[in-house]
Amino acid sequence: MNEGVSVQIGGSDQWGNITAGTELIRKILQVEGAYGLTFPLLLKSNGTKFGKLEDGVVWLSPNFLSPYKFYQYFFSVPDTDVIRFLKILTFLDMEEVVALEGEMKKPGYVANTAQRRLAEEVTRFVHGEDGLVEALKATEALRPGAGTKLDWKTIEGIAEDVPSCSLAYDEVLNLSLVDL
Repeated sequence: MNEGVSVQIGGSDQWGNITAGTELIRKILQVEGAYGLTFPLLLKSNGTKFGKLEDGVVWLSPNFLSPYKFYQYFFSVPDTDVIRFLKILTFLDMEEVVALEGEMKKPGYVANTAQRRLAEEVTRFVHGEDGLVEALKATEALRPGAGTKLDWKTIEGIAEDVPSCSLAYDEVLNLSLVDL
């Protein structure tokens, strides 16, 4: 209330904290008008919270997670979740989502086509077209056997997200990125 904020918003798992906070404001400041709003959590098919990484969370701010890592997170969504997440997290026409779902059930389905579409749409929404292009270039370059050349900006963008070590210039002079 001292900051002019009267509503706290959070996931449904924060209901207790939010109601405790509004009660504390009412008791200490003796004012009405402190509110809480919760939203259902987005869960994976196994019941765990969606958006958790081994080393943190998936940020919806481009300032906290590189386009490459963001893209890879959504590209790694299991088949059991991808259609539901396409419906919830993208602005794709339902016809396209239903078509992707149908393709997944057919023999000859190219693995991860739906995941690729999800990763592209969500990455474009959060990181913009340039961020998506950067993520796609890095993803292609890091594919085994790829002969892709990366510009310095893309290399800097993925440097923290991929294993690395220091090597002498003469050791790497004629090697491709994948061979390193």
